[in-house]
Amino acid sequence: LSRLFVRAGVEKLRITGGEPLMRPGLPELLGRLAAIDGVRDLSLTTNAWFLPRLAPALAAAGLRRINVSLDALSPEVFARMNGRGLGPARVLEGIDAARTSGLAVKVNMVVQRGVNEHEILPMARHFRALGIPLRFIEYMDVGSTTGWGMDQVVPAREIVRLVASDHPLEPVAPAYRGEVAARYRYVGTATEIGIISSVTEPFCPACHRARLSADGKLFTCLFA
Repeated sequence: LSRLFVRAGVEKLRITGGEPLMRPGLPELLGRLAAIDGVRDLSLTTNAWFLPRLAPALAAAGLRRINVSLDALSPEVFARMNGRGLGPARVLEGIDAARTSGLAVKVNMVVQRGVNEHEILPMARHFRALGIPLRFIEYMDVGSTTGWGMDQVVPAREIVRLVASDHPLEPVAPAYRGEVAARYRYVGTATEIGIISSVTEPFCPACHRARLSADGKLFTCLFA
């Protein structure tokens, strides 16, 4: 399927989940995908739990970028959100391992009203100091188990105002057509944040992503 998509013009492949680092033989799969003629960008989204062990093998296989899901730096908040009582230390260790292995890293934070919006500034400050791009994602309805409601959404504009109140921001032009994140740069730095505003400022007209589920279904939208 990846070869067919690339023949049709697709240049970027991303492995997601679930948690892809739990898949046996993941480095071998990545190596096969990286070897497809025409694949310009191969990336992966992960919770980083197994990155301390796997990062060198993933980089050697041809992976170039990862997005790490991390919704809080507070151990209490993070433990409550993951439902396992686990703190963020292992995730931060995984981020360090990925960077040491030469992988480019972005961090994704889903912001939920009444749960972790007070973590926005600590997260912004932490990753700005490290020079790691941080993406804030509006809490969105992606299934029947989230108990989703609009009262749980922190709008993108509110997030941008809050981060800019701590350090001035300047907008960054889209890097390509259909980019889903609105990007901003901290003034005086090369470090960026991104805002994915699926709920309050949808980007549907320019979206050209396709998603293949584990059971072989093709989706053009997470809301589908």
